[in-house]
Amino acid sequence: MNDLPDQQLLRDYAESQSDAAFAELVGRHVDFVYSAALRMVRDAHLAEEVTQAVFLALARTAGQLTDRPVLSGWLHRTTQNLAANAVRSDVRRRAHEQEAAAMNELLSPEPDLVWEHLAPHLDAALGELSDVDRDTLLLRYFQRKSAREIAQTLGTSEDAAQKRVSRAVERLREFFAKRGVTVGGSGLVVLISAKAVQAAPVGLAATISSTAALAGAAVQTSTAVAATRTIAMTTMQKTIIAAALAAAVGTGVYEARQASRLASQVQTLQQQQAKEIQQLQRERDEASNRLASLAEENAALKKNSVELLKLRGDVSRLKSAGGQLASGENNSTQSAASSWLDRVDLLKQRLEQAPNAKIPELQLVTEQDWLDAARGELKTEADYRRALSKLRYSGESRFGGMLKEALKGYMQSNNQQFPTDLAQLQPYFDSPVDGAALQRWEIAPAEKVKSLGLGGDVIITQKGPVDDVFDSRIGIGPNGTGSTDFLSWEIAPTMNPVHEAFRAAHNGHWPSDPSQLLPYATTPEQQAVLQKLILRASSPK
Repeated sequence: MNDLPDQQLLRDYAESQSDAAFAELVGRHVDFVYSAALRMVRDAHLAEEVTQAVFLALARTAGQLTDRPVLSGWLHRTTQNLAANAVRSDVRRRAHEQEAAAMNELLSPEPDLVWEHLAPHLDAALGELSDVDRDTLLLRYFQRKSAREIAQTLGTSEDAAQKRVSRAVERLREFFAKRGVTVGGSGLVVLISAKAVQAAPVGLAATISSTAALAGAAVQTSTAVAATRTIAMTTMQKTIIAAALAAAVGTGVYEARQASRLASQVQTLQQQQAKEIQQLQRERDEASNRLASLAEENAALKKNSVELLKLRGDVSRLKSAGGQLASGENNSTQSAASSWLDRVDLLKQRLEQAPNAKIPELQLVTEQDWLDAARGELKTEADYRRALSKLRYSGESRFGGMLKEALKGYMQSNNQQFPTDLAQLQPYFDSPVDGAALQRWEIAPAEKVKSLGLGGDVIITQKGPVDDVFDSRIGIGPNGTGSTDFLSWEIAPTMNPVHEAFRAAHNGHWPSDPSQLLPYATTPEQQAVLQKLILRASSPK
């Protein structure tokens, strides 16, 4: 079978419906078709759908292609047409096209470079805002409060709260502009939301809690030594607390004398601390200015790089649109950014409410992955399932990349032999991996997913899906990695009779939509499977 030309395989499939012949065609060309689709649509999930559609079209027209000398040319042209249709369909089915376009401009080719320029000035900028503007910004973008929650906290209306947010963002942007950091209002809020609040070191909260508890016990029992050893503080602060505790257990006369001395010491310490604070503020401002100067020099040195030229082009476009933004588009874009962040919050809430949707690999996802998963609307149950599946795919893809590198190291050290147990890969990971994540994967026969064509007799893949309608299967083999959906291959035996019945009634043609198969699904099992196909094919809004 492997030695037969494409034309013979097409002829075998067209004349006798040979599954083996078609599987061989898929194995030969699936990488080529998927790679072309991915370049055209720039989205892994959409590229998978286009790839499946191309081979579905091949199955429908196999009999017409038996005389074609180069099948790959037809496959490329079909991929190009279906990819164009998929992109157009993707645009039509999204009601928030303007929002997505605005958000795409916000995702700079080098967001880390912009953040490196912005971060040194952020806290100084917040300090320059009024209390009301600073509180509003902190509530919205640092604590992720909605406009309604901000209004309740500040005792105002939702409309007034939103206006305060827009006003505070504009003032913050003006502050950065004066220091040579040019960033649009929408880009600013996305950067702050994604990067301004980082996770504290593991165990810090527990340390603070235990320290506070020990300090409280020390005050109640007057055991000052144990408390002052536990709490990290300056020598001057230790002196003050020791004097205060001594005064508390002394006689009345000694208390009065010590209190007077303590008051004098406190006044002296306050004066010293005021001078130290002023000195630290001066040093901080000097360091910030030096850092800004170095950042500008570094940007100048990179001015000939392609990436920087692209970034400057984006900045120029934003500047040229400034007049329009001032007339109202800026508020629209900020509203779009706020709506996107709200969807991220909704998706995180849904994940917390649905523990069965969680997998250990989610610890590998980034803020960008969350933004990508929440790009579409979240109105229906299918919308949430599709978004959570995309998020899981991001985490599984990263973990799959780690497995791929570990497998490569193992095979190089073991005569190109495939491991018999995933535990054998542990020494070959760059850093220790979560055992719970590794337990979700298995070594399985390669024929379990024949279309991936990963080489060898076995592959590494997930044991099963979390959501059998939307989740994707990832395969890792000696020749690389690939992915496909769980549903299509699992339901093939059940749906084959349904497809055959449809084709018999329609002159051999295949259905263009799963709902056309409804009259031909005669058993409860076929009807249940068909509903899954219809759900997966439903267009996200």
